[in-house]
Amino acid sequence: MPEPTPATPNGTRPRILHLITDPRRRGAQNLARDLHRELRGRGRASALRALAPHPDAHPDAPDTRATVVLGPGRLHPATLLALRSAARTADLVVAHGSSTLPACALALAGTRTPFVYVSIGDPRHWTASPLRRLRTGALLHRAAAVTALADEARAVLQERFRLPAAKLRTIPNARAADRYPPAADEADRRAARQALGLPADGLLVAWLGAIAPEKRLDLALDALDRLPDVRLAVAGDGPQRAALEHHPAAARAHFLGTLGDPAPLYRAADAVLLTSESEGVPGVLIEAALAGLPAVATDVGWVGAVVRDGATGALVAPGDPLALAEALAKVLAGDRAALGAAAREHALARFELGVVADAWMELFTELWRPRAGGPR
Repeated sequence: MPEPTPATPNGTRPRILHLITDPRRRGAQNLARDLHRELRGRGRASALRALAPHPDAHPDAPDTRATVVLGPGRLHPATLLALRSAARTADLVVAHGSSTLPACALALAGTRTPFVYVSIGDPRHWTASPLRRLRTGALLHRAAAVTALADEARAVLQERFRLPAAKLRTIPNARAADRYPPAADEADRRAARQALGLPADGLLVAWLGAIAPEKRLDLALDALDRLPDVRLAVAGDGPQRAALEHHPAAARAHFLGTLGDPAPLYRAADAVLLTSESEGVPGVLIEAALAGLPAVATDVGWVGAVVRDGATGALVAPGDPLALAEALAKVLAGDRAALGAAAREHALARFELGVVADAWMELFTELWRPRAGGPR
């Protein structure tokens, strides 16, 4: 059953509609869900909708079951009509990445409901062609505001799409700390491993994400091949899974599929590995840091905002499995507890949901204030 939109307390506005592409547990969707829960926890009027279903959405995950889907396809006419109808009960729509941008630009045209677009990736990667850059820029100019996850990302958006500085905001990615508690002790770590069907002993590295070309799980397996005493737990699914399950190092890799809740894997692991060739500020790294895990990650996008090289883990150049293996070996052999504690402290200060939600509240109030009191 769809969750009811709470009555706006004391007439306080604005009422927020969060829009995601589909019900999967991925970066943009996770941020939208966490922000939606935080706003409702503060007594604010917030609703969440997905444009379309997706075959990879975990059917048993509570998040999937609770997500209301608007239509059969992301830009299907029925979906856009449903979005336009849902937006009538909102004062602001927050479009969380990918196809939500064209969907809002089309469905909300001619209405008085503005939308905010949340840019989560590296625009230099997803608008590489001139045509795509031109089309995306035209859509971004339709938004009332565009948020970036880091100041560097905001500068790229402004330069690449000639967006007015007043339209752009930097609001970091965020996760709720209480959803990713560190392992309490070794018994807790062993229990988490047992629940996931993982070996109780030995070094274990977690890799989480879509098993798709841009995430480069092949690099993680190539690095694993150079570390005979390490095992890899892979959480996710995607088009490359079947092929990579036959990788030479796959005998020491555990393919867990898509997890409804990744928190137990963080408690089970000794470190987290990210091998992507393109990222924004990955939520996976924030989750792992909150869980007290050191990270080894490719230095792409704005990954360095989360992973501080030498202090909370290690950064390496993309596309180099030898460098990944060397960095991972160094982190695993070092003081993992100290690295993990520093990672958690850094994440709590910059990426904890409560702190970041305050910045969102300020933006919502600012965008609503000029329209307050006007006819709806």
